[in-house]
Amino acid sequence: MKDTLYLFIKVVVETTYTNIHDAIDELQTETDYSIGSTENVTVLETEIIELNTKN
Repeated sequence: MKDTLYLFIKVVVETTYTNIHDAIDELQTETDYSIGSTENVTVLETEIIELNTKN
């Protein structure tokens, strides 16, 4: 069975940016991450869903 799961991940950060939105933008575009497969689940694709936090 192929399906889509949405995982929410808590990330605690410390940044030199004065605006947290800049830190979010940098993490969304430059972060390396890995979600591996298990014995019963094969991960086919992952993607960081970008948040539009700037107005």
